[in-house]
Amino acid sequence: MNKKVLSVLVDNTSGVLNRVAGLFSRRGYNIDSLTVGETENPKYSRMTIVVSGDDDVIEQIIKQISKLEDIKRVDLLEAGNSVTRELILVKVKTDAAQRQQIVAMTEIFRANIVNVAKDSLMIEITGGPSKISAFLSLLEDYEILELVRTGITGLSRDTK
Repeated sequence: MNKKVLSVLVDNTSGVLNRVAGLFSRRGYNIDSLTVGETENPKYSRMTIVVSGDDDVIEQIIKQISKLEDIKRVDLLEAGNSVTRELILVKVKTDAAQRQQIVAMTEIFRANIVNVAKDSLMIEITGGPSKISAFLSLLEDYEILELVRTGITGLSRDTK
């Protein structure tokens, strides 16, 4: 199964998210990640949807989404022709001995420490999927208290 990233330009109206999510639900497709935000034009929002499936399933998803009334454009973000990023916040339990190791690790990954508490650090990191995965694998040696991910968002490099 392939993971694909869809960039969907939609009218910024109430109910459009529900209609898109409902389409996935009715067809039995899973949404791996979904982010939505207003674009440079407040009349439109952009949904970035990560889905899994073979090429036929992805093609069917694109066709079905394109038929919805509030959809303006659906683009498949290809790995070499787009930029995708994700943001995570992770709270890590630390003691005095571990704190400097974690700080050094965040510097290597160009992450930011956004909160320091007596027994924990909160780290913000933004990047592509491989950077995020590599950072999280290094944190496996520490106790992660909480973690939140925004989901992938992205744009095509082309000027369409």
